[in-house]
Amino acid sequence: MKSLLVFSLALVAVYGQGLDPALLKKPATDAWPTYNGDYSGRHYSTLDQINRSNVSQLTLAWSSKLNAPLEGPNFGGEHKDGDPYFWGTPTAGARVAGEPLLVNGVLYVSAPDHAWAIDAHTGKEIWHYYWKTLGGIHIGNRGMAMYANWLFFETPDCYLVSLDATTGHERWHKQIADVKQQYFCTPAPVVIGNHVVAGMGGDSLDVQGYLQSFDPETGDVQWKWYTTPQSPKDPGYNTWPDEYARTHGGGMPWQPVTFDPGLNLLYVTTGGANPTFSGKSRKGDNLYANSIAALNPDTGKMAWYFQFTPHDTWDWDNTQNAILFDAEFQGRQRKMVGMAASNGYFFVLDRTNGKSLVTEPFVDFPNWVLRKAPDGHLIPNPAKEPSIGGTLIAPGKATNWPPSTFDPQTGLFYVGMTQGFNILYASDDSERPEGYAGIGTGSGPYGSAGAIRAIDYKTGRIRWSFPLPASGVQGLLSTAGHLLFGHDTARDFMALDVDNGKPLWHAQLPANPTNGPQTFLLDGKQYILVAAGDTLYAFTLPK
Repeated sequence: MKSLLVFSLALVAVYGQGLDPALLKKPATDAWPTYNGDYSGRHYSTLDQINRSNVSQLTLAWSSKLNAPLEGPNFGGEHKDGDPYFWGTPTAGARVAGEPLLVNGVLYVSAPDHAWAIDAHTGKEIWHYYWKTLGGIHIGNRGMAMYANWLFFETPDCYLVSLDATTGHERWHKQIADVKQQYFCTPAPVVIGNHVVAGMGGDSLDVQGYLQSFDPETGDVQWKWYTTPQSPKDPGYNTWPDEYARTHGGGMPWQPVTFDPGLNLLYVTTGGANPTFSGKSRKGDNLYANSIAALNPDTGKMAWYFQFTPHDTWDWDNTQNAILFDAEFQGRQRKMVGMAASNGYFFVLDRTNGKSLVTEPFVDFPNWVLRKAPDGHLIPNPAKEPSIGGTLIAPGKATNWPPSTFDPQTGLFYVGMTQGFNILYASDDSERPEGYAGIGTGSGPYGSAGAIRAIDYKTGRIRWSFPLPASGVQGLLSTAGHLLFGHDTARDFMALDVDNGKPLWHAQLPANPTNGPQTFLLDGKQYILVAAGDTLYAFTLPK
């Protein structure tokens, strides 16, 4: 064991020398230093060593099954009688839903309650850290952030943990939210300057969402932004009927933020309003739930907001990746932010001021919208709210948190989506419903079908669609090699031609991929990395 530890630390001494902060503002090439690879959220790579002319030769370089015992080497073990408050289940095994960081030849990977350093050349473990949980929902973990030689990740019981990247030893941990109130934490933090920006989830009880910035050295809170207005002077304060509804209104920010260094604005997307399937006690649009907001990362002050689903009663968390891009629109260059939302609509906004440029459906038959306002906002149909007898809704949930991607070469957004219906039943008809206050049946009596769709950012029109036999919600990666990486919902990891969706390569895995694919250069060779459950798979071209 001692010799293994010495060997592991020697690997880190060679490769793990801390993160150059300049890498965070550059396209990801020989590093993947933050969630999505860079601040833009585009999930696009400028690498083209692997391209549509040679992708058919892609082969497995290594695979690495993550070691995730219930009792780890740092502080932990199974929950015992007399331990602090607990609900949920400690994680035995791992499911990688987030994206590993790659810095100086080392991959930093996380799953609920666990973190690892992995040699990117071989897939061998360097160190493993285990967090002793106090409970929380162990639904997933979306990755880590890095500042200098320090790592940061969130735990299911809502702590922000900082580790030494060289050894995996804990530096400090700070509470983000109280697990006793049934908050739970899944996002990847994002480092912006000297800020570690972290969000949370929680919709079992009617609690309030907020985004926080932590000092990377001490863990002290620098600022907190609430996802509902706190003062009568705040925009949107009157979109809630009373203080109780406002301060129990949800709007959880559980998608990692994106950031524009030129404008010095971060973009945070928010979840649905609480109670989830009932709006009786929260009449109004319920800002800033189901929205995107632009914040100053140094102060947390909001510059603008735009709401995608007013008065959401369909559980359409607006926590998709907000993609930043600069391109021509109606004859002039614009700074834009775009996203395909879970409500079935594709949106493009001017990211300097939040003004709407495009609002168009990317599903075939959304039935919840009464009309589109001239300013691009959608007006919901009150008749489509959940009811005691059941209400037929389309879409069920068109997409979710896995990253879509934007390719600046084609001008197309690519999104993994599902086309289908849901029947929503209200279960609490009181004037003050609580919690979920209803239930959905999933795809409804008409079933559902998935697809990967390519969307023209200028018009919102579908350029091509690759049909899938099951839910197509998945993470995607586009590259300068004219490739789009995703999966076929039948365990085949695949590459499509970005121009037309033609399949060019596939490799069958033991399970469908569980995170967004990523790519990087290592010793001059391009690799494609993806996770399926507890195993990482690295592909490259043969020598």
